Amino acid sequence: MNSLEQLGNCGQSIWLDYIRRDLITSGEFQRMVKEDGVHGVTSNPTIFEKAITGGTSYDDELHLLLSAEPDRDPLTLFEMLEIEDLQMAADILRPVYDETEGADGFVSIEVSPRLAYDTAGSIAEARRLREAVNRPNLMVKIPSTVQGVQAVETLIAEGININITLMFSLAHYEAVAQAYLRGLKRNAKPHEVSSVASFFVSRVDTLVDQALDAVGTPEALSLRGKIAIANAKVVYRRFREIFMGTAFDEFKHRGARLQRPLWASTGTKNPTFSDVLYIEELIGPHTINTIPPATLNAFRDHGRVQPTLEAGEQDAEQALARLAKLGIDLGAITEKLLADGITAFTHSLDELLASLKEKRRVLLASQAAQKAGIQTARVA
Repeated sequence: MNSLEQLGNCGQSIWLDYIRRDLITSGEFQRMVKEDGVHGVTSNPTIFEKAITGGTSYDDELHLLLSAEPDRDPLTLFEMLEIEDLQMAADILRPVYDETEGADGFVSIEVSPRLAYDTAGSIAEARRLREAVNRPNLMVKIPSTVQGVQAVETLIAEGININITLMFSLAHYEAVAQAYLRGLKRNAKPHEVSSVASFFVSRVDTLVDQALDAVGTPEALSLRGKIAIANAKVVYRRFREIFMGTAFDEFKHRGARLQRPLWASTGTKNPTFSDVLYIEELIGPHTINTIPPATLNAFRDHGRVQPTLEAGEQDAEQALARLAKLGIDLGAITEKLLADGITAFTHSLDELLASLKEKRRVLLASQAAQKAGIQTARVA
């Protein structure tokens, strides 16, 4: 049993923070599910932008789509590619979903980041995407904006599996957890819906450490690389208070599932830190860690597995208190991270659509030239 599989013994599921067509068609993803214990997949516009525009692996499919209907616009083409990828991944994960009775084995699709501040639009888009993918083990991703949280309550009430994403603070988490509970209360069959709360980690250290470097004192520098984990541990404690306490009993009796915390952005961005820092320090029951491929490989190679989430909670509180005493406003930083995340995903979507527009132009020109060549040959 490798280190990745051992995480399951600690009650943590591993999801892959990546998707690409040839990863699925080559059988590599199937291997990861069987040998590494990967139990889910997350995607976002940035992941798809890199997958689709980073090579030619989608060109044959695009050629077929345009041959059938040359007028398809870039957004339609993207959605067709995205949906097919997620359907294939969902089918590979379906045995996990069935074996866990719907508790695991999910793929995630994100509503357009252009709808991040549009409650009604997010609700309509989530409904449409669920129907388009048409797999029971699909989760629709909604960002933790005020408008997104409002959408979450309605969607959970309707029985749509939701992955709430781009959470960076305890305040974000509290709003999301309460929206889930309100949705469950309105749901006649709460046992049929699942949700995860995606809490981002390494990005917090990236901005906080910049602020600490600017302060520059020994006290400030001693906190570098510690705040993101402390932040996550405080959130995990709140998760236990909400979902392990008596307040959740009424939902539990109706068969409702816990809304598991999902640690996102767990690839190490600072090369001076351990490349498995945000895996090793966030291991605990009823959690998920969604891991990019390089970090997954690193943890398989040299990751250490032991329960760490519930350890050092007092140290985590003290680290956050020390940060505040230095005059660094973590709340302001996390709000900026939420806004920046939406901006980054919107930019990735725009870049992806621009690239698909160019690919479409080239492929249609190639098809036209081919047809012209064939007709010339026939005349000759």
